[in-house]
Amino acid sequence: MAAPTIVPGKTKIGWIGTGVMGSSMCGHLIEKGFAATVYNRTQSKAQGLLDKGAAWADTPKQVAEASDVVFTIVGFPSDVREVIQGEEGVLAGSKPGNVIVDMTTSEPSLAIEIAETAAKQDVFSVDAPVSGGDIGAKEARLSIMIGGDEAVVSSLQPCWEAMGKTIVRQGGPGAGQHTKMVNQTLIATGMIGVCEALLYGYKAGLDLKTVMQSVASGAAGSWSLSNLGPRIINNNFDPGFFVEHFIKDMGIALSEARKMGIALPGLALGEQLYQAVKAQGHGRQGTHALQLALSQLNNIDWTKR
Repeated sequence: MAAPTIVPGKTKIGWIGTGVMGSSMCGHLIEKGFAATVYNRTQSKAQGLLDKGAAWADTPKQVAEASDVVFTIVGFPSDVREVIQGEEGVLAGSKPGNVIVDMTTSEPSLAIEIAETAAKQDVFSVDAPVSGGDIGAKEARLSIMIGGDEAVVSSLQPCWEAMGKTIVRQGGPGAGQHTKMVNQTLIATGMIGVCEALLYGYKAGLDLKTVMQSVASGAAGSWSLSNLGPRIINNNFDPGFFVEHFIKDMGIALSEARKMGIALPGLALGEQLYQAVKAQGHGRQGTHALQLALSQLNNIDWTKR
């Protein structure tokens, strides 16, 4: 079956998951001229999109029935399975030629399973997890890592361009999710360095904002340091990405690593440290809340320093 033609103003999109990132991402598509139907477990979180002209649906199935392309960005693999493959899921309402794009960070094996199940209904399925957090979503400059049929991925270009700046097809079904595991492994160990460095700077009596001027633009610079470092300094631990979701991602990566027979001790350490962050009550804060756990380990109240 030929890949669909996707055009703003003609193609109808569906969006499931209007959280920290999903709301901004769907909003960009609406601004580009796509008519949208949305669903979220908590309807009030979709109000901003409804105010922009999106229609509401009571179930993921109803979203699919009203759409040509359905995007999902939810929390956990179990949520992905429910909203796509459940009795009231997207596949139950999809027609031949429709496209499902799951942008949740999820299991590569589940992405393959969904693609195979969808194909039996002549429905296309693409896995396209993203990186960039709430800032990248708001500013439409996400990195989008894509797995799926090359022609279908290409046909979605108007959608990708509305949401991101770095758009790369990594391969067939599941390849996008594997690439996101690479991304999360990099972030896990990188955030340890960011938090420990700022903790060191504080105990050394340095002005952390001045320190940032010296190190952020040099060889030690990183996205996490430049974007989350100032939040840490300003005691702003609001989520760009939830700790509890990051723990989920690291668990997936470690599971995949075991299947491949490789040892990733740095990632395992990161996962354990983030379990401590969650145990201390910061599971719904941003990943940079690791600073709070490391500070507590050193008997420092970071927010009252």
